[in-house]
Amino acid sequence: MMIGSRFKLNQNHAPIHEALETFRRMRVVPFDVPGHKRGRGNPELTEFLGQKCVGVDVNSMKPLDNLCHPVSVIREAEELAADAFGAAHAFLMVGGTTSSVQTMVLTACKRGDEIILPRNVHRSVLNALVLCGAIPVYVNPEVDQRLGISLGMRREQVEKAIKEHPKAVAVLVNNPTYYGICSDLRAIVKMAHDAGMLCLADEAHGTHFYFGGGLPVSAMAAGADMASVSMHKSGGSLTQSSLLLTGPGVHAGYVRQIINLTQTTSGSYLLMSSLDISRRNLAQRGRQIFHQVADMAEYAREEINAIGGYYAFGKELVNGNSVFDFDITKLSVHTLDIGLAGIEVYDILRDEYDIQIEFGDIGNILAYLSIGDRAQEVERLVSALAEIRRRFQTDGSGLLSQEYIDPQVITSPQEAFYADKCSLPLRETEGKVCSEFVMCYPPGIPILAPGERITAEILDYIEYAKAKGCNMTGPEDPDILKLNVLKGR
Repeated sequence: MMIGSRFKLNQNHAPIHEALETFRRMRVVPFDVPGHKRGRGNPELTEFLGQKCVGVDVNSMKPLDNLCHPVSVIREAEELAADAFGAAHAFLMVGGTTSSVQTMVLTACKRGDEIILPRNVHRSVLNALVLCGAIPVYVNPEVDQRLGISLGMRREQVEKAIKEHPKAVAVLVNNPTYYGICSDLRAIVKMAHDAGMLCLADEAHGTHFYFGGGLPVSAMAAGADMASVSMHKSGGSLTQSSLLLTGPGVHAGYVRQIINLTQTTSGSYLLMSSLDISRRNLAQRGRQIFHQVADMAEYAREEINAIGGYYAFGKELVNGNSVFDFDITKLSVHTLDIGLAGIEVYDILRDEYDIQIEFGDIGNILAYLSIGDRAQEVERLVSALAEIRRRFQTDGSGLLSQEYIDPQVITSPQEAFYADKCSLPLRETEGKVCSEFVMCYPPGIPILAPGERITAEILDYIEYAKAKGCNMTGPEDPDILKLNVLKGR
């Protein structure tokens, strides 16, 4: 989709990877950084990672281009990515999809601007609001009462928010949620554009939408202005590597300036080359690969549901609005009917069966299936879940089920984060305004964010999640025995 490219685009080409291979053969004497000097200065690291890896852990130089201002091989790799994903522009991101999401928000918003978004966003969105001072207008999602999970944004809710906040600058959409739930992205894009607003998509869990038949619509195909794509999640690149995609109505030069406010000037060529190679792989084989992934997930769903007690949910949730579509590659399983919280099943799978899944929360687990999975591993997971039901099933009375609690927003995230604050024991914070984040990670959706009222229900949830073994993060106090709250509020 790139117009006026200076390069002849060929999806069989991986320019950063090829430039690194050429550089390796040249045997250049290094009097630059990094200081390990192709691994010679750190033999233990070289033994651990391998000579080929540390040999291409290099600094920016003319033959290898510069991520902050690409003009050759990195620029070509970005143009190839834009072409493969159907975007006007693509940016290689080495700070994870967190940096992509923050760039979207910082590009769209300035201090005091309003942005419409669901509350079940990743913390990176709210972090960006702390940085830029924008004001969130939350569209609280519906909740599936059986599963306890938040769904997508209803069209009517988005329309209402736009009418009540006509000066908002953007609408942000999860495409999909961690659980695979998709809102009606095309309709939301049209509503945003008709109101003169940008539409931003957090596609941390939707890389495969660009290469899979029968999967939900991708952000670029739906006409969104910007999309953050976690190539390292389902696309096969190295952890912390990501893409930022933009549509034709977004000024690419300004986006680059925003990126350069926070992204490192020492971009990792290991991460960039992994993006380059993975993009080539998906362009060549992505449709076939993700068809196989979807088939594996559908098979696993059927087998898990046949066990009894579990509910591996799928397309049957689609209702045409708050669940407009469902990502069938997501293997999400409700566990409460066997008397176990999701995090308890997560721990048992790891400790008893050597199976590491993506996450477990209060009521559900998520097994992340992607391009590297094989049928035999799926069979092993299904067998382990059947055995867990037989060995550990118990009475589920008394288990919490609700994953989402509507926030009471008192002030903006930025104002609360930087305000005068004090630290109080957890139970003494009831009724106060929080000045920090509290979340289970993964999925990294805040239970509390700066500027929100702390309620008894939220404190019950935090204590319950801690007791069940959820990995709680965010507060200044690592033990989460205290929370920072606004003085006098």
